[in-house]
Amino acid sequence: MKRAPLILLIAIVVGLAGGLAWWLTHRSGPATELTLFGNVDLREVDLAFNNNERIADELVDEGDRVHRGQLLARVDTSRLTPQVAQAGATVEVDAVNLANARRQYDRMSNLWRSSGERAVSKQDLDTAKATMDAAAAHEDADEAQAKLLRRQLADAELFAPSDATVRSRIMEPGEMASPARPVFTLAVTDPKWVRVFVAEPDLGHVHPGLRAGITADAFPGRVFPGWVGFVSSVAEFTPKNIETEDLRTSLVYEVRVFVRDPSDDLRLGMPATVHIALARHQ
Repeated sequence: MKRAPLILLIAIVVGLAGGLAWWLTHRSGPATELTLFGNVDLREVDLAFNNNERIADELVDEGDRVHRGQLLARVDTSRLTPQVAQAGATVEVDAVNLANARRQYDRMSNLWRSSGERAVSKQDLDTAKATMDAAAAHEDADEAQAKLLRRQLADAELFAPSDATVRSRIMEPGEMASPARPVFTLAVTDPKWVRVFVAEPDLGHVHPGLRAGITADAFPGRVFPGWVGFVSSVAEFTPKNIETEDLRTSLVYEVRVFVRDPSDDLRLGMPATVHIALARHQ
C-alpha cells in the first residue's frame, strides 16, 4: 500500500522534469526578425493613340521587352499626310500676302509723311494698315492649323514612355483607335516592390531605407535584396486578401518594400515574404 504514493510522487517528478525540459527547449527569446507577407506589385501604363484613326501596324507583342522611345504601333496617315502638306503650302502663301501688304503700307506711309499728308488720304492709309493686320492674323491662324495637323501626324505613332514589358495587346491592326481605347498595357518592371501591411505594434521597427530580404515560393533558397521605400502615414482596415477572423477589425499600415530584380523573375501579383532583421533596432 505504501508503493502507490511513491509511484505517484515519482510520476509527478517525472512530469515536472519533462515540462521543464520542454519549456527550456521551446522558450522563445526576443524576436530578431519581422516577417511580412504580401504580393509583388508594379506600375502599369495604358497606351492609347490621340487620333481617331484605323490602326495600320503593331510592332510588338505580349511579353516583349520594350525600351523608352521605342516605336510600338502606328495608325493610317493616308488622309492626314496630304492635309499637312496643304496646310504648309497655305502658310507659305500667307507669308507672301503679308509681305506684300506690309510693303504697300510702308510705301503709303512714307508718301503720306513726305507729302505733308496730301498725296495719300488718311482713309487709304488706314485701309492699308488694316489689310496688313488682317494678313498677319490670317497667317497666324493658318500656322496654328498647320501646327495642329503636324502634331496629329506625330501622334500617329505610339512610342514606349519608359523601359517596360508588354503585358497586354488589347487592339489589333484594322481596328479603329481612339484616345479612350488603350492599345497596349505596359508593365513597368523598374521599380518593383512588394506591398505588405504592418500592424501598429510592429510599426516602430519599420522605416524608409531599412534593408530587407524578399523570398518567394517559386525560387526556393533565393533571397532578393530590397529596402523599405514607403510607409503609409494613414491606418486602414486589414485588406480582405489577408483578412482572418481575429484580424477582421485590426488596423494596419501599408508598406512598400522595393526589390532588386534585374532578371525580372518576380511577376505581378506573385506572393512574396519580406524578412526584416530587428536585432539592431530593438
